[in-house]
Amino acid sequence: MTGSPADVKLVSNAMANATRRKIMALLMEKERTREEVESAAGGAMLDYHLQMLEQAGLVEMKEGRIILTDFGKNFLESKAEKPAEAKDLVGAKPLQVVELRQLLPCIADASKFRIIARFEPPLGGALKLLEPLFPRARYSDKIGALIIQKGNILITIYAAGNVTMTMIKSDEEARETLDDLKKTINEAIEKGVTPVPREKVKVDHAELYKYLPKSDCRVCEEQSCYAFAIKLVARETALEKCTPLLEARYSTNLEHIRTLLEYL
Repeated sequence: MTGSPADVKLVSNAMANATRRKIMALLMEKERTREEVESAAGGAMLDYHLQMLEQAGLVEMKEGRIILTDFGKNFLESKAEKPAEAKDLVGAKPLQVVELRQLLPCIADASKFRIIARFEPPLGGALKLLEPLFPRARYSDKIGALIIQKGNILITIYAAGNVTMTMIKSDEEARETLDDLKKTINEAIEKGVTPVPREKVKVDHAELYKYLPKSDCRVCEEQSCYAFAIKLVARETALEKCTPLLEARYSTNLEHIRTLLEYL
């Protein structure tokens, strides 16, 4: 999961069902076989429930067993306790990449991947202070994560240390991206000074249009997606009017647009 609004919607939908919440609680205790989950949570629509949790990046099937992903563990832990917000970087320790693995093909582009990685030690409440380090980034209080846009790649760093990335072409690109992140953050930690806010990057309608469906369906009540992009930049319409963007296949596009709108 990227932590994007669309991905958050996937998680919210997955956790809106009592059976799926029960499955998550079972897996928080330990990994389970399918039979154990069926015995405790019931067999009705179990395949569907597991598919919903897996699509949200909360669980995975491994050698006949069902286990929580790192993202799933982080999600449950974040619900239990929010990190105290830090006022500066004093006391923060340099990061190391301790895990990197391919998770699933991207919903928006099956030729690219969603990656889960992990930084140690976790940044906790200091994470919010790092937003100015990146030209296009925003901190989400709702999920306790820093969301960074780097070209077509979306990176989400969670306070508990987990990192997710979307639109990754290869393992090599994932490692290079993580190394760049680590270097940038560790340089700030070494200085021990809270980064000064940067001037926001200018965004025009052509850049927003690039991430719209380009179907000209007029659901938004505009003549075309291009016209809708112009209205978005002028703050004369709301992004929510483009309901096709709420579809899973546009989840990455939606997060790109939301991030860009932060700079208007």
